[in-house]
Amino acid sequence: MKIKRALLSVSDKTGIVEFAQALHNFGIEIISTGGTMKVIKEAGIPVTYVSEVTGFPEIMDGRVKTLNPYIHGGILAIRDNPGHQAAMAEHNIKGIDIVAVNLYPFRQTVAKPSVTLEDAVENIDIGGPAMIRAAAKNFQYVTVVVNPRRYEEIIAQLSRNGEVDFNVRMALAKEAFSHTAEYDAYISRYLSGQLGQGLFPDTLHLVYEKVQDLRYGENPHQAAAFYQEQHFAGAGVANAKQLSGKELSFNNIVDIEAAYTLVAEFEQPAAAIIKHTNPCGTGIGATLAEAYDKAYQADPVSAFGGIIGLNREVDKVTAQLISAIFVEVIIAPAFSQDALEILTQKKNVRLLTANLPQPDSSRFDVKAVSGGVLLQQADMATAPRGNMKVVTKQQPTAAEWEQLLFAWKVVKHVKSNAIVIANGNRTLGVGAGQMNRVGAAGIALAQAGDNAKGAVLASDAFFPFSDTVQAAAKAGITAIIQPGGSVNDEDSIKAADEYGIAMVFTGMRHFKH
Repeated sequence: MKIKRALLSVSDKTGIVEFAQALHNFGIEIISTGGTMKVIKEAGIPVTYVSEVTGFPEIMDGRVKTLNPYIHGGILAIRDNPGHQAAMAEHNIKGIDIVAVNLYPFRQTVAKPSVTLEDAVENIDIGGPAMIRAAAKNFQYVTVVVNPRRYEEIIAQLSRNGEVDFNVRMALAKEAFSHTAEYDAYISRYLSGQLGQGLFPDTLHLVYEKVQDLRYGENPHQAAAFYQEQHFAGAGVANAKQLSGKELSFNNIVDIEAAYTLVAEFEQPAAAIIKHTNPCGTGIGATLAEAYDKAYQADPVSAFGGIIGLNREVDKVTAQLISAIFVEVIIAPAFSQDALEILTQKKNVRLLTANLPQPDSSRFDVKAVSGGVLLQQADMATAPRGNMKVVTKQQPTAAEWEQLLFAWKVVKHVKSNAIVIANGNRTLGVGAGQMNRVGAAGIALAQAGDNAKGAVLASDAFFPFSDTVQAAAKAGITAIIQPGGSVNDEDSIKAADEYGIAMVFTGMRHFKH
């Protein structure tokens, strides 16, 4: 089907002159609106003003210009429907075969701190979505283009075939409906905020775009894909760049997130080794190599095949240490050239760079249930030292305070029920995901062994009984940090006093399910 006319009306004018010139070279008539027409005309390309087509001027500050039968009839007409063709002939409506439209920059407008409601509303496009949806609905005959990156593909199709292939038109239609759905989702989200619906609107619209298909999910029989929040420009795993190694798996990405959010907690050089979303070893030090060595020595057995997160550029010394064992993934802000030369010798090891994620109160955790989702703010909070309360007769020493604060940051990232034993700015034992707290403590203390003597213990939630304190005392723990808040807190405090253990209440719980 020969393409005769194209309508171009874009807010993002990237590549529009080149696209218009190519269409003109193919003998395609171009019609356009205000700003777009001006740009095309100034480039010396013949263009017809939309008002000449509709016989009606743009009115109401451009709010009404394309909402007209001469436009929508030309887009929506079924080309091989005799009734439609008769209506077109009767009313002198000419077909429109290409619709290149993108929308007012609503998302960019409302992202400005000083935006007013009036400015936001004026950037809600009406005619644009109507044309896009009309063209997408009629994709059997009409090519709709909402993404300037597609212009070259359309030009190539026209050069090769003189038309656009059916499958390409259908794919463009799908992209167009996704584009308008995303646009409406941003409008709905903004207006929900204006109505005071806050973080949790009455209707939830989540807009993500696929980054890649994955080989499989947690297990080979599960299909999986990785999606990124659309237009996400922040720091973190979604914007990570893979430098080398095999394709990432579903489990890799989950563990990478766990590793990177943990090391981002620390200002000092930090390293975390993750297995099954839990840190088997975490350390901080004066250098990254020292931090990594501490993390590795915490549990060398579990470190095998782990995911490593580092919060500094990886240097030669650190790379040499890591290369001595088998690991799946290393993520860091950067790698020195020496480090890359060492680590890329193992072809399958995945090396990723990304800026460290920062606390963001607008970030959500989403968990699926049958027929729905749970939505919560991500746990970005940290109890300030000033809000913590020593509840025992024994006060923590300065050295114990340092270890308590270190362990408290780590236990936040361990699956509940969670216990962390730490000393020397490294974990000694981690008890994760147990059905009772004393069981988690038993695992962590057993892993720490004799190193538990003089160490500290952190718990992600309160002690329902004094049994965890008693187990800690028998192992030689000298200080404990926990949220407090149990009806049996006094029993735990009494037990700590009996054993001469210092205990701190944070007043903040960090369950992680």
